[in-house]
Amino acid sequence: MFDSMLQGMPLFARKRVEETMDNISVVLKMTNPKVFASMAPSAVRGLVLKQGKSKDHVLMESQHPVHFDLRYTMDFPEMDRLYRRAVDNQWNADRDLDWSIDVDPMNPEKPIISNEFFSQELFEILPVSLNSKQKAELNYNFACWMLSQFMHGEQGALYASAQVTESVQWMQGKFFGATQVMDEARHLEVFNRYLTKKLNKTYQINDNLFVILDNLLMDKRWDFKFLGMQIMVEGLALGAFRTLHNMSQEPLLKELLKLVIRDEARHVHYGVLALRDHFRENLSPAEIREREDWCFEVALLMRNRFLAHEVYEEWFEGMISRKQWNEVMTRSPAMLHFRKTMFDRLIPNLEFIGLLSDRIKPYYEREGLLVFSGGKNASQLSESDMVADLH
Repeated sequence: MFDSMLQGMPLFARKRVEETMDNISVVLKMTNPKVFASMAPSAVRGLVLKQGKSKDHVLMESQHPVHFDLRYTMDFPEMDRLYRRAVDNQWNADRDLDWSIDVDPMNPEKPIISNEFFSQELFEILPVSLNSKQKAELNYNFACWMLSQFMHGEQGALYASAQVTESVQWMQGKFFGATQVMDEARHLEVFNRYLTKKLNKTYQINDNLFVILDNLLMDKRWDFKFLGMQIMVEGLALGAFRTLHNMSQEPLLKELLKLVIRDEARHVHYGVLALRDHFRENLSPAEIREREDWCFEVALLMRNRFLAHEVYEEWFEGMISRKQWNEVMTRSPAMLHFRKTMFDRLIPNLEFIGLLSDRIKPYYEREGLLVFSGGKNASQLSESDMVADLH
């Protein structure tokens, strides 16, 4: 009934209705009133007002507490070892990457992303056929979109890591936090440099990603910032980086991603170390429930982030419906692999820090995400482990 009503609408009206209904369906799934109250302002700014796309900059007021340690106690040996590893593994974008490599995004021998990324199902439902050149251009644009979202996420990570360095309670945690600020600045630099100098195209920030970053950067609670960036955004990005690395044949991008992956492995390790005991010892059951529910909602937003509506709007709006695009992208073998790689790291980390209780598990089960429980968490995986199976 709803689909038939859309058929007769002008394209601009149909686009607005489809997008609105899609966004509302995400927000209405939030069952915890505290989570809804926390995320609603960010959802309005990102999904309704579209501030991530309508402005060239956005002001986000942050009023988090700063923990100024006057004791300088060094009593967190595991955090200290992580800090020493971070110091030893700093890299330089000019020295360690060969920017002289000529990147041709249309070269079929060295594709930015696999030529098989889009499933045949997409091309079968289109009212027109795409030739081989158009399919290569579509792959190029999708790669630009994906790397653009990585770049936007790294800017959010840069700000969040600076905030967390101020807020975290352990002196050795502050030491490590400072290395992460440097890491994130370097990541932002290399993704921006690759997009602007090698691919010559960037996309605006995805609305779902904007909502997440807006929400966690403006939250006053340090552990929410930590949870949002170190566990959720960094954890999911780590899986995305690994997948893109293995789907690309472009040598500069592969080496860039390998260096970034090494850093991100430490960042997620930092997150699980800092939050594990804090959640066990300092939070009430109600506070744990709120954080569990928040993580679940963010997991759904992160999954929806990779439906690439910006690419759909540029290429296929008016040819197929937004619903058809969502269904094809969700079933695509490449995207199924993408999500598996993303969530097989996230779920064990949530389990390790105590945010995967029997109460919340059915929610993840309903979304097909509980299959990733029981795997190794970030404290059990080193930088070497995370790059060992890259190809």
